[in-house]
Amino acid sequence: MTAPNRNTLWARAMIDELVAAGVDAVVVSPGSRSTPLTVAAARHEDLHLFSQLDERSAAYFALGRARRTGRVTPLVCTSGTAAANYHPAVMEADNARVPLLALTADRPPELRDSGANQTADQEKLYGDAVRLYKDLPEPAANARALRSLRTTVARAVAAAEGADAGPVHLNVPFAKPLEPTPVEGDVPDDLDPVAEAGREGPYVDVTPGSPEPEETALRALAEACSTHRGLIVAGPADPPGLDPEAVTALSHATGYPILADPLSGLRFGGHTRVAPVIGAYDAYLSAAVAGDDDWTDPEVVVRLGASPTSKRLRKYLADTGADQYAVDPAGRWREAEFAATDLVVAEPNRLCARLSRLVAGGGDPDWRERWEAADRVAREFHRGNFDADGDDPEAPGGFHEGDVLRVVAEEVPDPSTLFVSNSMPVRDLDRFVPPSTTNLTVLGNRGVSGIDGIVSSALGAGSATTDDLTLVVGDLALYHDTNGLLAIDRCDVEVTVVLVNNDGGGIFHALPIESFDPPFTSEFKTPHGIEFEPMADLHGLEYARIDAWPGSGEGSGDGSESATTDPTGALAKAYRRARDADGSHLIEVRTDAESSHRTRERLAAAVERAVHGE
Repeated sequence: MTAPNRNTLWARAMIDELVAAGVDAVVVSPGSRSTPLTVAAARHEDLHLFSQLDERSAAYFALGRARRTGRVTPLVCTSGTAAANYHPAVMEADNARVPLLALTADRPPELRDSGANQTADQEKLYGDAVRLYKDLPEPAANARALRSLRTTVARAVAAAEGADAGPVHLNVPFAKPLEPTPVEGDVPDDLDPVAEAGREGPYVDVTPGSPEPEETALRALAEACSTHRGLIVAGPADPPGLDPEAVTALSHATGYPILADPLSGLRFGGHTRVAPVIGAYDAYLSAAVAGDDDWTDPEVVVRLGASPTSKRLRKYLADTGADQYAVDPAGRWREAEFAATDLVVAEPNRLCARLSRLVAGGGDPDWRERWEAADRVAREFHRGNFDADGDDPEAPGGFHEGDVLRVVAEEVPDPSTLFVSNSMPVRDLDRFVPPSTTNLTVLGNRGVSGIDGIVSSALGAGSATTDDLTLVVGDLALYHDTNGLLAIDRCDVEVTVVLVNNDGGGIFHALPIESFDPPFTSEFKTPHGIEFEPMADLHGLEYARIDAWPGSGEGSGDGSESATTDPTGALAKAYRRARDADGSHLIEVRTDAESSHRTRERLAAAVERAVHGE
């Protein structure tokens, strides 16, 4: 098994250990200095190799795949700026606790700080964002060095996938020759076979563990959860996600409704038939509601996952005065209103299951019904059924961007993976898409909530499943990651992209800066006038266009829809056509950001009047 040179030996040992640790895929980008790792990965028969030209897209692709699987997909790149392009995805992985392993090739140490070509300071490049960093020694063909290397790789995977999952960085220097060229005497014939070939399975088995509250503390928490009025608030989940069965068991034991963020993994699925899952809270909650005599506040709140997407929910919880138990397996603080009263360091699924067996009594059924009734009212308004209880002269009407998310969620195949962009798409999903029994996995990048890398993250998630994949994305986010579309062909991923094109940063209409123009239009909304049909042609996507407001024109090209009179129907038709056809598709929905925001405001006011009787 002796290798032709020490670089080949070193890289082969690294890749072997990754596979032994359970890694089944790696994302590589072309470059010379990373040649030993790329060749070793390409030659390993148990490894799926994804090739990405752009390192930033590559990192987000690996991030999206890890979101879907909960397992790390390592990255391999060359030296210099290539490694810097991983940084945005590293930041997201850090905050969202997504496993990520960056293997950055580097020049040998003697060339650092020498002015050598394509040489940069890559030591601790990502700062404190990583769970583990190691600048590996130069490759050496001796038993102790190889044992150290294999141990480091096993520890790196375990650190990336641990209770406090996140990014890990191994910086890997190589001197020439980088190719598997024979170098006489470079690798001794009598090298320890265990060090060279590894052990059966991982060189070091890492047994993961999660904290558990001791019995007295657990029973005290169970007693607190025996009050009549409580909530289970599930924010965006860490991979691999919250267990619907465990959370439903706690809901049944306590009688508490589950306020399920769309990224929690709890808003969709068969458990919604039997669990009181609430989804429209963003439409009728606000800080002003807390303390209202006509809307009784909770006494206890159990908080799972990251901070909820809904700002209105966060503000409401901050003003209730309830005892709030923030559950976090890593013991970190993820509650920016600083209203939580207790930090419970525990794995959330096991905690819910254990608590469900200890809670005595149950919640007030009238309390639970009030939440369910409020959700029913919001759902009727969001579907345009304003006259169920009589005419409302102030009832809103007309198409808005939230209808895009609602239509897609109603039409997706079962099962499906749905990836949603930041800014308005994830907020519209939160407010306007109700719980359903559809087996729908919804993902998004809410760690640092950027719009970069959305396309690549979605395609990475799609690469890890046979489910149908749909991406709902805004125009700026799609433009920002156009390179990511190369993965459709290079990585053999099919996707239906639903583009909400409001010609700029539509979310700024929701901020006070809207009333200051200039500079609002030129420096914040930044209209661009980009035509996306040529982009679809460039990447081989079937194209359809829907003009969802009167000022957007009558469409262009064979795939266009003139749909100003019934945009929701036209979107449903176009989506079904894409869903049922082979290949990838781009459905562009042209909207008006200001009109959509005004409709959202009118809808929110109407729902609040109906729910709170104002």
